[in-house]
Amino acid sequence: QVQLVESGGGLVQAGGSLRLSCVASGSIFRFDSMNWYRQGPGMQRELVASITSGDRTYVADSVKGRFTISRDDAKNTVYLQMSSLKPEDTGVYSCAANDNGYLPYWGRGTQVTVFS
Repeated sequence: QVQLVESGGGLVQAGGSLRLSCVASGSIFRFDSMNWYRQGPGMQRELVASITSGDRTYVADSVKGRFTISRDDAKNTVYLQMSSLKPEDTGVYSCAANDNGYLPYWGRGTQVTVFS
């Protein structure tokens, strides 16, 4: 069993930056990928960014050029660097571990609120 804990959310003005962290209680290297999801008010949860154990990354079109995902396996941590934030980036950001195509491990999320 792996526990994931997110941090780094907060209230930020549009155009600002935040760095989210997701710390795992065990090794993240064994997972196929680590993923950041978000759910805005009244919205469905969406995949924001993903990084594989081989460091291949995916970033959603809506955040491309503004968000960067990275990982530090030695610290069992995944990061989401968010820049040029927009009000539509508001939501609860959660990390999840992909284990052989499934997402059995989720964090509780961290709130990001962007005001104009």
